[in-house]
Amino acid sequence: MTLEQVFNQQIANWNVLYTKLHRFHWYVKGPQFFTLHAKFEELYNETASTIDELAEQLLIIGGKPISTLKEYLLIATIKETTEVLTAEKMVLAVVKDYTQLINELKAGMEAAEQSNDEVSSDMFLDLIGKLSKHNWMLKAFLEA
Repeated sequence: MTLEQVFNQQIANWNVLYTKLHRFHWYVKGPQFFTLHAKFEELYNETASTIDELAEQLLIIGGKPISTLKEYLLIATIKETTEVLTAEKMVLAVVKDYTQLINELKAGMEAAEQSNDEVSSDMFLDLIGKLSKHNWMLKAFLEA
C-alpha cells in the first residue's frame, strides 16, 4: 500500500468512526448514560480533529485526500453500526475499532518509514498512543 493509500484508508476509517461515535452519543441509554454520552462526544470531537490532521498531512506530502461519503464507505475497514446496541456493546465496538486502527497505523508507520517520511510516521505513532490510552480507559470502564 502506498503512503497516500494508507492516509486515504485512515481518512475513510476515521470518517466512519466519527459517524459511529455520533450514533452512540445519540442512542446510548441506561445507568451510564451521562458518562458515555459525554465520552462519546469527546471522542467524536477528537475524531473530527484527527480527520483534518490526516487530510492536511496528505496534502503536505502531495497526495489527494478522499472527501466523499461514497469513497469513505468504499475503502473503510471500519464498518458502520446499524443495529441497536447496549451501552456496553457500544464501548466494546469502539475498543474493537480502535484496536483495528492501531494495527493499521502500525502498518502506516512502516509505509511512511519506507518513504523516508518521519513526520507522517510520527503522526501515526502519536495516534497509536492516543488510541491505546483510550482503549485502556474504555476497558477499565467495562470492568467496573
